[in-house]
Order: sequence, then structure tokens, then C-alpha cells
Amino acid sequence: MSPLVSLDRAAAVLRALPPSCGPVRLIAVDGHAGSGKSTFATLLAAALGGAPVLRLDDLATHDELFEWTGRLLDQVIAPLSRGESALYRPYDWTLRRFGTPRPLPAAEVVLVEGVGSGRRALRPHLARLLWMDREPEASWLRGRRRDGPALSGFWDGWTVAETRHFAGDPSRPFADTLVRELPEGYEWLLGPNATAGANHSVTEREHLTPPY
Repeated sequence: MSPLVSLDRAAAVLRALPPSCGPVRLIAVDGHAGSGKSTFATLLAAALGGAPVLRLDDLATHDELFEWTGRLLDQVIAPLSRGESALYRPYDWTLRRFGTPRPLPAAEVVLVEGVGSGRRALRPHLARLLWMDREPEASWLRGRRRDGPALSGFWDGWTVAETRHFAGDPSRPFADTLVRELPEGYEWLLGPNATAGANHSVTEREHLTPPY
């Protein structure tokens, strides 16, 4: 049976999951920079009827590319776990400072998109961890082409930081689902966490419904 599935079908399965963070089903979309996370999360959010999306670029800074765990737990996870809307201050990458607080409602499903969204500190609060399955070099090349030569210096530093992060706190081995971008649509496959026989709150067949 083909692993190609519509985002509407995947959205229905995600909605059926038990809440993982207070009343919220928190879904992480992780992967290497340039792997297509932002586009995929935007499409999935639309299929979910306009689900809120937290972009981790809003919590990171020039000086703290991956040291945003405290902000995420304090400003987002804590209030959502109480069933309250979160209020976080997005970072302005041009002005190099945090901006006006932005709300993130405690909706039925909330997406967290960004490199490292499946990190160790966040996984206990996740209903599902989705990994955009594109190799790092191919992802980074795609990102560099997208951003152009003006940001080549930033990318040089980023790839080093990302490699260091995933070496110490990998996400892919804990992914429930691998998402592969195709010319038309997405392929959904069981992730390492599912195939390792992890204890899920749904049956294996139910877990297979997003990919199949």
C-alpha cells in the first residue's frame, strides 16, 4: 500500500491523539535547516483548520541558536500545560532584539516547527514527533540557495552549530514519523521510535494510518 497520504488524512489522525501538554496535542516538526519544515508545517496547519504554529526561529537569537529551551518551557510549555494561552516574545533577526509579545492559544493541536523541536527537554510534552527526512548536506545546500550569498556567513556558522546540537541531542532516533517531500505531496513512513516498539497510546495500525 502506498505511503503517500493526504494532509487532511494526517490531520485527522493527529486530532485523534490523546492530549500531551495540558489539553493540547503538541506536534513537533523537526529536521535539518533547509529540509522543508516551514512549508510542511504551514500546509499541515492549514489542513488542521488553522492550527497555531510556533516557529523556533522566534525563540532563537544570533547568540543563542539552540539555547532557547528555557524560553520555550517558561513562555510556552508551562502555560499550555495549564490550558492557558502562551505569550512569547519573538526575536527580530534584523533589529537583533525581542519584540512585542505574541499569543499562542492552547488549541486542540499546536505545531512546533524548527531545528531541535524534538529535543530531549521537549519530547515529554509531545503527542508526535515528525522528522523531515532529508539529508543534512542536501538540506543545507537548499537553504543556502534559498537565502543567497548574503547569508553565506551565517550558514557557515549554523551548520557547525546544528551538527554539534544533533550530536549531543539527536531528534531523528525518537521520531514517530518520517516525512519525505515528493514532487507532489509527502511520503509518510514509520519513524525509528515507532519501529523500535515504543509504547504508544494508539495501536500500530492506528499509527500507520498517517503514512498509509
